[in-house]
Amino acid sequence: MKTIGFIGLGVMGQSMVRNLMRAGFDVQAYTRTKEKAADLLAEGVRWCDSVATVCQNADAVITIVGYPSDVESLYFGDGMILQSAEPGTLVIDMTTSSPTLAERIAEAAIDRSLLPLDAPVTGGDVGAKNGTLSILVGGGEYAFTKARPLFEAMGQSIERMGYAGSGQYSKLANQIAIAGIMMGNAEMLAFAKQAGLNPDQLRHTIRGGAAGSWTLENLVPRMIIEDYAPGFFIKHFLKDMRLALESAAQLNIKLPSLELAHKLYAILEENGYGENGTQALIDYYMHQDV
Repeated sequence: MKTIGFIGLGVMGQSMVRNLMRAGFDVQAYTRTKEKAADLLAEGVRWCDSVATVCQNADAVITIVGYPSDVESLYFGDGMILQSAEPGTLVIDMTTSSPTLAERIAEAAIDRSLLPLDAPVTGGDVGAKNGTLSILVGGGEYAFTKARPLFEAMGQSIERMGYAGSGQYSKLANQIAIAGIMMGNAEMLAFAKQAGLNPDQLRHTIRGGAAGSWTLENLVPRMIIEDYAPGFFIKHFLKDMRLALESAAQLNIKLPSLELAHKLYAILEENGYGENGTQALIDYYMHQDV
């Protein structure tokens, strides 16, 4: 593989494209707002003015966009990926999306002799920038093996979790865990501040024990200084939690902790926090009248 079509140049996508280029892949990209691609175009990415064009001569087409509705519109319809990609092309959706949509895409792709994978990622903006993402893959063994060099350019922990939809189910399971961890860390920090403790001193002291986590290392410092710049948008986390709750209902399982996290983040979004990073949850605890 040499040429990669890439759709979606947000916080995650831009860094993932840079890592693909560092690994020696040629990248041609499309995004709805060309201005978002300006820096990457200066670095050697080829601009395509349509979905159909980004699929031309591509050995793989990767998408990482916002919502399942965006994914569906990119894959289905005239001039979209399933119609435009050549037989044998890898089509890899790395958006956190619906498992049932991933299954629909896979079925339609296989009918066209394409190689579909659902491969959502975790690790946030830091992992995307450093090429250390965890990549959770659903799809066939052959497609996964063929795509591994791409995944290795963007991540470190790469696992095939099963057939189509399994990557998405795995990512939703990850988001369920994160929701609880985010609440725990925000509550810890709010409690520490109210008790008059030095929050950074506390963080350093407890990091080596059972409370240690990626969130404690990377997001709690941002909470302490009220840096809410998005590594991962609240609006997108809410989407993930809604997908997880929908899937949980289909699987006939109750997730009360996730339901609470969704409620708290929904309150923040209603009060204008949707474009902030998930660490802005601390503001709910510090100012519970937001």
